Amino acid sequence: MKAFSLTTAAMLLASTAAIAQVETRSVTFENEGATLSGTLYLPEGHDGSALPTVVVTGAWTTVQDQMPSIYAEEMVERGFAAFTFDFRGWGRSGDLPQNVRFVESPEAKTSDIRAAFAFVGTLPEVDATRVNGLGICASAGYMVDAAAGNDRVQRVGLVAPWLQNEEIVNAVYGGPTGVSGLIKVSRAAEAAGGKIIPAAGPTGTEGVLMPFDGYYVDPERGAIPAYDNQWNNAGWEGWLTYHPADNPDRLTQPLAIVHSEAAAIPQGVRTFLAGFKGEVTLKMLEDVTQFDFYDNPEDVTRAADTVADHFAGVAAQDS
Repeated sequence: MKAFSLTTAAMLLASTAAIAQVETRSVTFENEGATLSGTLYLPEGHDGSALPTVVVTGAWTTVQDQMPSIYAEEMVERGFAAFTFDFRGWGRSGDLPQNVRFVESPEAKTSDIRAAFAFVGTLPEVDATRVNGLGICASAGYMVDAAAGNDRVQRVGLVAPWLQNEEIVNAVYGGPTGVSGLIKVSRAAEAAGGKIIPAAGPTGTEGVLMPFDGYYVDPERGAIPAYDNQWNNAGWEGWLTYHPADNPDRLTQPLAIVHSEAAAIPQGVRTFLAGFKGEVTLKMLEDVTQFDFYDNPEDVTRAADTVADHFAGVAAQDS
């Protein structure tokens, strides 16, 4: 396998591995006092020339080894380099105090994405003039925020985006009473220095964030060893008061969205696009669930085709 030499002082070479036709390299970079662990994806045997690149981020509570890695590989197969990373307090970036570990903080995660954009632009295999962002599920809002006003980012793609506002939050989390109750839980946990619970468990399980069967509890899907499966109750207030669906006008880059009426909160996409004034490609797939977008090969392929064409500046085709 070809060895690469990276010149940036912010990056620490950790390992190189090959998967299928993709070469990966583990790296680290810094943001706001935290050391974040990332992975650069390149075509196997890449000659070191600078490639257009996609920074990929995933659903809430997840790590880079889950759906971000799947889409990163898909991007490499379509001619891009790709970059994934674990947010501060999660996965291999988790060496932080309990009060900030496993906190679903839109502010912190948005900052980490901005730092990732800055970092990848220093790598010799990355064409810093052709860096794009791909946000999946909850990180869609973070990706929009990180790209807004950011000259480092050329185009943005969102897959199965969870774009919420106050109305959607109330509908999902038990109305104003349910939301205010969770905010009280959040403040109590923060005052106690954090309270960590399991993120996912089988349907009927008590004391977990997401009690259901499916992606997060299936070891052949999302329940992989790298997944922390943790949630800090201190994160509730920041998450519930985060309303990306109401702030589309801050994004000026061309945008592509792939979603489905069968997936989570498609009304958030409609709300966002109603106020978005830029160039947009919208692909609504039929009967695709939220989890299907994470790892079902057929649906991932269709989503990846759409966003890759968008990143390459290719006009969208109906399918």
